[in-house]
Parts: sequence; structure tokens; C-alpha cells
Amino acid sequence: MTPLLRTPLLRSTTLGAAFGGTALLKAELFQKTGSFKPRGILAKLATLSPEEKERGVITVSAGNAAAAVAYGCALAEIDCLVVMWQGTSDLKAAAAQGYGASVDREAPGPGEAFGRLEELRASTGRFFVHPFDDPVVIEGHSSLGREILEDAPETDVVVVGVGGGGLVSGVAVGAPGARVVGVEPEGSTALRDGLAAGHPVFVQPKSIADALNAPIAGEHCLAVCRERGVESVLITEDDIRAGFRFLYERAKLAAEPGAAAGVGALLAGKVRDVEGKTVAVVVSGGNVGAKTAAAILSSNEA
Repeated sequence: MTPLLRTPLLRSTTLGAAFGGTALLKAELFQKTGSFKPRGILAKLATLSPEEKERGVITVSAGNAAAAVAYGCALAEIDCLVVMWQGTSDLKAAAAQGYGASVDREAPGPGEAFGRLEELRASTGRFFVHPFDDPVVIEGHSSLGREILEDAPETDVVVVGVGGGGLVSGVAVGAPGARVVGVEPEGSTALRDGLAAGHPVFVQPKSIADALNAPIAGEHCLAVCRERGVESVLITEDDIRAGFRFLYERAKLAAEPGAAAGVGALLAGKVRDVEGKTVAVVVSGGNVGAKTAAAILSSNEA
């Protein structure tokens, strides 16, 4: 089994025409487990000692990191426990369970899930694999940025959807010289608030883009974003839906809402000064339930 894939970089003439430049889509939805997450998670699991592996692993996630940690633990034969929360995707919970992980969904929301994590971590003695705020995880995600520049050295701008900040900081590390723009839903602004405050700030995230509903941006992630000059732009729920529909209808990519954030930002004109530029958009995952996808697609028919 190949633990990671090199995902394709696809050109979208239609999207490029929308902002007057060249658009490239980094199709990370084709990655193992259906998202970018294994890049950093597998790198972290590779650093665990035999004693840490013996203790078992625990993580907290809305779903994509859950599947990635479960996948990596299955490869390494490590017992895995994932903390999710009520209202998270049944599809994503089932994916983690399919890789052999146990899933705890007792927490009522994302903020409380971190408290539940600490309870279970203390009672079980498991090793905590952070879903985004870890230098090794960030470095693992940097391979995505490097692949973009290797396949398209002319890339001027990389646009990335943001939750806790692990992916956007990793891309910034892996794509030095490129302008990196992080895109957040208006209802989930952990990165923007953290950058403004100079430290992590807890938010109450609420967006159809569940993969971007992190209650906090990581301290390490914020440090990298400040150092690398990562920009932050906000988009509406309608922008996300428009990006989702574009990827499905025009690019033929069955992405999840969070993976459509960058496309939505470009279509809405939220990313400035890209006319005449080559812009790579990270389509970060494809784990979307049928009901969610059908609701977004049908909403454009009314």
C-alpha cells in the first residue's frame, strides 16, 4: 500500500477567466483518505517511539484528521481513539471507524471536544497527535506546497482554505516565494482573530464547511503565518456554495465544502490583485455526505 499519493495539478480555464489569470487546482481530494491530512499525520506518527505507540494514540477532529490518524495507525498497528463531537459528519466518523479507530462523540461542540480530549487523554494515557498545531505535522503538509511549485514553477499565488491553520502554514513553508492566501468562512475566523491578537483565540465556529470549523488556530501555525506573511480573507456561506457548485459542475471534482473555499473566494473577487497571475487553489478534500452535496447543488436550481 502506498501511504501517500502525489496529487495532480489541474488547469481550469473557466476559473482563470473569472479573475483574468491562470487557475490551477491542486486536487488533494484524491489523496489517501480523501484529504490532505495524511501528509502531516503520517510524518508525525513516524516520529513516535515504541513506548508511545504501545500506549495508543488519541486525536480530536471534525473528521478529516480523524480518518488520517486512523489510517496511519492502521498502517503502523497502533490502537487509535478519535474525539469528534455531536453534529460532526457521520460519513467522516464512519471513515475513521472503517480504519479501525474508536470514535467518541460525547462533546456537544468543537470547543468542548478539546476538554473531552483532555479527559480521555488523562484516563487512558494515550499519546496525543495534534490535528494541526505541531511543527512535524506542518512540515509534513509542506510537501503539498513543494509539489505545486515543482509542477508549476510559475505559480504566483496559492489559495488555501483554513481551519486550524496546519495546511496553510505547511503550504507557506513548502512554497517560499509564492504569495499565500488563507480563506476562512465568516463564521469561523480562528486564523484571522489569532493573527490580529498575536496569540490563539477561541472562537465558536459555524459553517457548512465543517472541515474549517476549528475552534482555535494553532500557536505554531500562527507563528509560521506571521513569519511568512500569509494573508487572510473571509467568505460567506454563499461563496462556499458557489465554489462547491463550480468544482462539481465545471471542474468535475466532487469536493467537500471546505475544499471549495478557495475557489469560492476567487469567484467572489475576495482575493485581490490576481489579474494576470497564476493562482493555484488547494482543493483540500472530498469527504462530503450525499445530503449535504445534494442540498448545495439543488439550491442553485431554485
